[in-house]
Amino acid sequence: MDQTLVLENSSLVARRVGAVVLGTALVAAASQVAIPLPGTPVPMTLQPLAVLIVGGLLGPGLGAASLALYLVLGAAGLPVFTPVGLPGIARLLGPTGGYLLAYPMAASVVGRLATPGGGVARLALATLAGLLLIHVGGLAQLALLTGSVFTAARFGTAPFLVGDLLKLVFAILLLRPTIRPVRARL
Repeated sequence: MDQTLVLENSSLVARRVGAVVLGTALVAAASQVAIPLPGTPVPMTLQPLAVLIVGGLLGPGLGAASLALYLVLGAAGLPVFTPVGLPGIARLLGPTGGYLLAYPMAASVVGRLATPGGGVARLALATLAGLLLIHVGGLAQLALLTGSVFTAARFGTAPFLVGDLLKLVFAILLLRPTIRPVRARL
């Protein structure tokens, strides 16, 4: 094999590994911004925004890998989850576990739908689909824990609608100028 090709492949692998690790770090940092809300065990965080951004920038495979790494680190007890709630793997079984477990799929879907040059409507569809997946995961786990889909929606969806719309707008504004140059490097 040509030495130049080996170096180019090594550089690409290094960029991709670095991107996955940076994506994980972004979601971990965003999780530290957690605001407990009265009447719900689910805090308001910036995690969903970070998941949408990571999925959009890294694409389906690397985005999902980044969020899978995030879950593994959190389940192992590293302080990457929000500071509110149970530690380690217990977090994945608690009221916020469904949201967390949906992150890799949400990042993958955003990455698949948000294509470089796809336009604002495409980005809006991608980020909305990702956010809906996160909410479906959270709603499912909360419904199991509470025994009621209605109660789950009251605790885990209704309090977050306005904030999530703002997160969608911010994700679109951030992804629109950055998705093409970032994906071109990966």
